[in-house]
Amino acid sequence: MFTTILGIEVSYTTKVEDFIKHTGPKITYTKQPLQNEFFVRSNDLLFEQGINDLQIHISDWEGSPCFFSTGERSNLPFDIFSASFYLLSRYEEYLPHVKDMHGRFPPKESLAFQNGFLDKPVVDIWAQKLLFLLKEKFEDLEHKPRNYQYTSIVDVSSSHCFAYRGFLRGISGLLYDVGSLKLGRVVDRISVWAKLKRDPYDNFLELVELHKQNKVRGMFFFQFAEYSTYDKNVSPNNNKFKYLIKSVADYDKVSLSCSYSSFNDIGLLKEEKKNLSDVIHRSVSSSRMRYNRVDIPETYRNLIEAGFTDDYTMGYTHEIGYRAGTCTPFYFYDIPLEVQQPIKIHPFAVHDYGLLKYRNRKEAFSAVEKLYLETKRVKGKFITVFSNELIGGESKLNWKNLYSSILKRVHV
Repeated sequence: MFTTILGIEVSYTTKVEDFIKHTGPKITYTKQPLQNEFFVRSNDLLFEQGINDLQIHISDWEGSPCFFSTGERSNLPFDIFSASFYLLSRYEEYLPHVKDMHGRFPPKESLAFQNGFLDKPVVDIWAQKLLFLLKEKFEDLEHKPRNYQYTSIVDVSSSHCFAYRGFLRGISGLLYDVGSLKLGRVVDRISVWAKLKRDPYDNFLELVELHKQNKVRGMFFFQFAEYSTYDKNVSPNNNKFKYLIKSVADYDKVSLSCSYSSFNDIGLLKEEKKNLSDVIHRSVSSSRMRYNRVDIPETYRNLIEAGFTDDYTMGYTHEIGYRAGTCTPFYFYDIPLEVQQPIKIHPFAVHDYGLLKYRNRKEAFSAVEKLYLETKRVKGKFITVFSNELIGGESKLNWKNLYSSILKRVHV
């Protein structure tokens, strides 16, 4: 809250005499104030061990939703620290809930979705309001301003639709298309094989050029795994595929899209990480989980053991918004172990599949723009996730044009 979002250096004490002696800005976070300092009445949450079933009631703070109400003597109407911790730690994902078919926490189970604030980075909004109140009370308060940032993630779980897929997979796909009467795909498939047409998913140079034109920081997450039920990318042994990855890495950062099979297999996770690193000749420290699968806290423990330092999976596939209530990267706090883990979570606000519910490109663009403006207002980090697969496919939304329009709008 202070060091990362607000850029304020803080120190802590539990000794009353040290607190009273301090002449600069100071806050008490307890049940009763000591003097005339800034006082935030504490909820019990941050003083508890483990997970408890909490009763949460949503209140309003000058147009912003909040919870864990305090009392009249508190300078804030709610415990901003407990509320922020609840969202950032993903406390609700430890509580009993029904997972979806891929073992994911459903967005409709979340406090933010149920109370209509999934589209607001409430932790950052609260922080800005806190800063305003602190500066009112302590005029000499120093803080380091931050700047808005944008990162475009391209998720590559299928680098090619028809090319480089091997003889058996290619013939099987052809027979399936013929049997399903998908004659358009049959023509496209044969045209790609005959090199009369480029593979529809092979749009990497175009995407790199778009990033370059808009001065956007791009990240490509390649799946680099053997074929399985949910992992259907080109074989990691294919030299042309390796050359493609190496080519993209010359322009934008390349990281690992972890396979579905590696979700609970640390050995396989390490192997995929090493193999991709060998291709691009540099270390791989960032990850994304297939289908945005996150099982808290196990997923992050596995990623740490495999040597990852940054993860870009925090968000929902089919709902846009702020899953952890923030647009600021943060270190994951492991509640059962009561320790801050050495992995930084970079929450994304937009996943392309979350835009499929909109009727047209204008509606989808407006939804993304709304989140962009919310993020820019608090000078946060806006992250979007698009796949080369959807951008290269045919759709009523015209993904390529939509993606290009979004880059032009949100890059500054």
